[in-house]
Amino acid sequence: MQAAIVLSADEYQHLTARLERLEQAEAARQAPPPPPDEVMTTAQAAEYLGLSIYSLLRARRAGRLPGVRINERDWGFRRSTLDKYPRRYHRPTLQPA
Repeated sequence: MQAAIVLSADEYQHLTARLERLEQAEAARQAPPPPPDEVMTTAQAAEYLGLSIYSLLRARRAGRLPGVRINERDWGFRRSTLDKYPRRYHRPTLQPA
């Protein structure tokens, strides 16, 4: 013989909503991690930002733009960092009064 539990409609809706949230959390936990951020070479990053290579390296040396060491001579830059750079250091043009 099987046991049966009688629930009110409110309790049933509460339990099904909770179960749905748990299933969504489990699905999010099992989702694959996001792809790694693309690392661009100095030349690619300079072209992407519209700067010269020397300006880009100067910004890296000044600490305004973090770089990633590719090898002993070359630096790379993450695309997400490059996307934030122009907005952070952009100087708005002055509107004539």
